[in-house]
Amino acid sequence: MYSDTDLEAAVAAGALSPDAATSLRNYVESKRATPVVDEEHFRLLTGFNDIFVAVAAALMLGALAWIGYSVGPRIDFEGPSPTSGILVAAAAWGLAEFFTRKRRMALPSILLVLAFLAAVLYTVGTTFVLGIGTDTLENNESLGWTILGVSAAVTVAAGYVHWRRFMVPITVAAGAAAVVGVLTAIVGATVGDVPNIETIVLSVALLLGIGVFLFAMRWDSSDPRRETRRSDVAFWLHLLAAPLIVHPIFALLGLTEGDATVLEAVTVVLVYIFLGLAALAIDRRALLVSALAYVLYALSELFREFGAVELNVALTAFVIGSALLLLSAFWHNARRAVVRPLPEGLRARLPVAERMKAAAA
Repeated sequence: MYSDTDLEAAVAAGALSPDAATSLRNYVESKRATPVVDEEHFRLLTGFNDIFVAVAAALMLGALAWIGYSVGPRIDFEGPSPTSGILVAAAAWGLAEFFTRKRRMALPSILLVLAFLAAVLYTVGTTFVLGIGTDTLENNESLGWTILGVSAAVTVAAGYVHWRRFMVPITVAAGAAAVVGVLTAIVGATVGDVPNIETIVLSVALLLGIGVFLFAMRWDSSDPRRETRRSDVAFWLHLLAAPLIVHPIFALLGLTEGDATVLEAVTVVLVYIFLGLAALAIDRRALLVSALAYVLYALSELFREFGAVELNVALTAFVIGSALLLLSAFWHNARRAVVRPLPEGLRARLPVAERMKAAAA
């Protein structure tokens, strides 16, 4: 099975002409009930060998982390050791030279870039703590936020270098997550220990989530037909933006406190409907998936308030499951109904809704 990323690489290498690649895409579309652009493809597996290599790589990286913990200096003699992160980062980069750059394997590439960036973040953070001592960190929230911010900033730089070398789509989202960590840490270090710090952090996370969403839309709008690696980058960015937007909204509404009122539950359902319309417009399902747990809880509370105590969970699962299945079955038609009334300038920036007709023309 070949993805659009593989076709793009074949065109870039001269193995396939652009017209031939377009013809192949159009043929595949004609054999399906919905256009490829509405399938929301992203590469995860190129074959079972991806799973085989990913498992082996995970075992190797885990072993190196353990060895680094055993031989390296530790925080407070029994805590974590930056040596673990150094070994894991070096091994992840070395493995990526073969399995990502030469073999272009999807799942191992995702695992290796995440392991590399996590190891960099871990190494910088533990090195700082080891250097200044844990006693200095006690009752010093600002210093803790500062260490987190510096560690995240170094991770952003490492992610940029990794992206320039290997061009793994998830790297951009991982770097964006590190940027979110940097900005959140700056806010935390600036605000300090105040009573309403949770509300402040949630508000900042919501604003950053909107920023990541707009960044994802920039990548999406550069490839409205979803034929290149840019679409894969946008997918992972949307997957990051969704929880950053959804969780703060519902947390600020008080839903995470575990005792939702009828008004709060209705509000959650209305917010979910709005998110569904947004997901249809941009042709990304990540928003719906990220908010699913909250709307399940809200609907179960509504059914419980109206007397369906024993069946509230079952009724909630039935209603939401049925709605999502119907939406999936008629996604293309529903999306066309949402996109058509939008202004022409906005529609031009959204993924193509009439790709099959456009290709036929």
